[in-house]
Order: sequence, then structure tokens, then C-alpha cells
Amino acid sequence: MAMNLRLSPTQNKALKKVAAQKGISMQEAALKAIDEYISHRADKLNESIARIKSEDAQLLERLSK
Repeated sequence: MAMNLRLSPTQNKALKKVAAQKGISMQEAALKAIDEYISHRADKLNESIARIKSEDAQLLERLSK
């Protein structure tokens, strides 16, 4: 899917700097950042579910009966 991404001058400068440091294109740097964000969100969701299961184990057990 094609997409235009509008960056502020500050964001553009930062993305250009990161891409240059890593020797990749700005597009590749942006895609890697998106992938990292998506992965981090999934990790946070799984951590939250595990915490709720642990903290509310007794309540969940009673509700399942």
C-alpha cells in the first residue's frame, strides 16, 4: 500500500540523521520504527494480560465456575 507521510521539519531532520547513521534509507528507517512500535504494543498487551491473570487469579477462578 502506498502512503504519504508528512513529517515536521524536526522529525524529518531526526529521521534523516538516524537513517544516515544506520546506512539505510529514510523509508527503511521509518518502516523499522513502525515495526518496533507495533511489536512493543503487542508485548505490552501480553504483559498486561499476564499481570491481570496473576493479580485476579482467584476472582477469575470463581467466575469460571
